[in-house]
Amino acid sequence: MDPRLLRTLVSVARWESFSGAAQELGYTQSAVSQQIAALEADLGLPLLRRRPVRLTEAGARLLEHAGPLLLRIEAARADVRRAAAAPAHRLTVAASPLAVTPVVAGRLARARAAQPRLHVELTTAGRDGAATEVAAGRAELGLADGITAPSDPLRLPDTGPMTALGIAEEDLVVALPPDHPLAGRAGLRLADLVDAAWLQTSLCPLERLRQLLGDGFRYGLAYTGDDVHTVLNLVRAGHGLTLLPASVGEGVPLLGPRLVHRVELLHGALPDGPAAQVRDVLAASGEAG
Repeated sequence: MDPRLLRTLVSVARWESFSGAAQELGYTQSAVSQQIAALEADLGLPLLRRRPVRLTEAGARLLEHAGPLLLRIEAARADVRRAAAAPAHRLTVAASPLAVTPVVAGRLARARAAQPRLHVELTTAGRDGAATEVAAGRAELGLADGITAPSDPLRLPDTGPMTALGIAEEDLVVALPPDHPLAGRAGLRLADLVDAAWLQTSLCPLERLRQLLGDGFRYGLAYTGDDVHTVLNLVRAGHGLTLLPASVGEGVPLLGPRLVHRVELLHGALPDGPAAQVRDVLAASGEAG
């Protein structure tokens, strides 16, 4: 399966249109049609219904494989280039929304102070997006965060060879409305909140809590953004509860079960130079929080 043909399938599926895919990819509509036909001939199965344009069952299954396959190819290309690259004085760091904790920000400041000529650009990506940006070579370093058991690694997408090192862990707090009956407690266990409604957010996905702790966590409201101030405003207004790292500063300490907010540093092959030196400073304390 030629990667060019897989990219064409992904584009047609996204646009649900041969003409839309042609415009995105810079091909003629006839070329797009020929590439899809070649892919179908290779597999011996129809992948698309033409009018309207929809994936067949076989096409939908192939689409599930296409994204990871194309990412691994892109990651391999970027990894080879990184290994042979000359040191640069520009560094891009892709970070998930809560990954730059006070501890991590302090280490990054020390790394920059040691290299005053280094230009650092910090970009925001989702938890999986931080890994994808590093794998694809669009960022030299990634910072991903999430909720997990102490010292347990985060669950990140398989993007090929990549180092993931835990560099910070901190306690969690339960964010509650100020007038909540439990808001004045010195600490809370999740068992105390079995009947509460919870926010569904990218910062604290309910499916992750269910993976760690089993069923429960009744759905209150879904917020698809990643702004912590919006999340806190939703909590204060009574839309639902959530867990946040203690450094955010609002909430009742979580006493049990034992969970932490973990930050991992992600990188591929790094030649000696500025990026590797920043990596070493960020990772200096290993698993310490």
